[in-house]
Amino acid sequence: MKYETVIGLEVHAQVMTKTKIFCGCSTQFGSAPNSQVCPICLGLPGVLPVLNRDVLELGIRLGIATHCKVAPHSRFARKNYFYPDLPKGYQVSMFELPLTEHGYVEIFSDSGAEKGRKKIGLTRIHMEEDAGKNLHEGFETGSRVDLNRAGVPLLEIVSEPEISSGEEAVAYLKALRAILIYAGVSDADMEKGNFRCDANISIRPVGTSKLGTRSEIKNMNSFRYVQKAIQYEILRQEEVLEEGGRVVQETRLWDAKKGITRPMRSKEQAHDYRYFPEPDLVPLKIDEEWIARVAATLPEMPDAKRKRFVETYGLPAYDAAILTSSQALANFFEEAVSIFPKAKMVSNWVMGDLLRELNQENKEIEDALVTPKQLAAMLKLIEDGTISGKIAKTVFEEMVQSGKDPTVIVREKGLTQVNDAGALGQMIDEILEANPKEVAGYRGGKKKLMGFFVGQVMRQTGGKANPGKVNELLKEKLEK
Repeated sequence: MKYETVIGLEVHAQVMTKTKIFCGCSTQFGSAPNSQVCPICLGLPGVLPVLNRDVLELGIRLGIATHCKVAPHSRFARKNYFYPDLPKGYQVSMFELPLTEHGYVEIFSDSGAEKGRKKIGLTRIHMEEDAGKNLHEGFETGSRVDLNRAGVPLLEIVSEPEISSGEEAVAYLKALRAILIYAGVSDADMEKGNFRCDANISIRPVGTSKLGTRSEIKNMNSFRYVQKAIQYEILRQEEVLEEGGRVVQETRLWDAKKGITRPMRSKEQAHDYRYFPEPDLVPLKIDEEWIARVAATLPEMPDAKRKRFVETYGLPAYDAAILTSSQALANFFEEAVSIFPKAKMVSNWVMGDLLRELNQENKEIEDALVTPKQLAAMLKLIEDGTISGKIAKTVFEEMVQSGKDPTVIVREKGLTQVNDAGALGQMIDEILEANPKEVAGYRGGKKKLMGFFVGQVMRQTGGKANPGKVNELLKEKLEK
């Protein structure tokens, strides 16, 4: 491979407050255009912003959760640019004195084994206000502007350029999203625009340390699009260099319909924004007591929960990483284990059958019709021999689709496992009598024929025979 990829991500997460960052307007999603605005977020002359304290505390909260250093002194700055959706002609953000710096997010960069752990450094996390939204579709002439989002509070999380592939970028975004949700900072709902990502991508010859010219990719609203856009951009830059050209520093948009990135505008440098301290907001002073008070309110975070799952439940690191990837999934697992205390068996069903069914339906764990109590009840049916593992697959599929209790499904469909030694023995005698050639072959050393006989029993019982009991009886009769 001639080139290596260097990626840095900028994530904007909307924090969970009822009102905007500098005024009392609602942050509720989906309201009529321009119905949640006031003179402050409209940028009318003579108004003064007032910082929403909850936004600041949530910013401190995220900084602690991502191992950042919370700055004792920080301040807002004006970022000047002129778009129709920016009513003041500048965005209130932070520049030279951000809220927090120098943290990290840990990811599993390959199969999730311990050796695959990697820490992605965080350059900074800072507060800023969102802009409005330009609306282009549905209008015969021109465009419209909805300023409901203007002033909505955001945290911008800037990673170090330490991500090396689209797969790692997705792993980082999923880990960061989990932290935001665990910490109660953001719901990180990508469909509502509450978790948005821009990717800065460059390539350089393998073995060199100088960063290549980067392109910034915008308009990626799903993990799948992030990965596809990065993969496309890497190939595009490689082709440019191979043909003797040079990569231009620019902002590009991801076109999901065509599966390509396309130019949007030349990429601005910091000096193009003419940053200067925001004169209408006082500098922030955050002491250690305040930081400690916020830290004390944090719940168990994904890293700590993952470690506990390994130590308490004896799970492999890979299982623990998957199960703690979302708070809802971790809660589902722990509730099921509290009822059926065989962690690895629960983990196998949650990670395998449950997540597979949900992925096929494009659903999240919160949408599952199956409850932890129902899963535990089904595992008890397997353990006490009421149903076999094979029958359990059928039962579980019905549980996922209908939300019915496993005992009801087993009773309605007549799926109770056949354990009666007498009935099974009689059936086996008939099968052996009907297949003398195979019996002779088995007794002559062809032990693999055991599978043939087991299959015959299972076919006659509709898969309901207890496999352990069948094998035991067959071996006893065949080896007389």
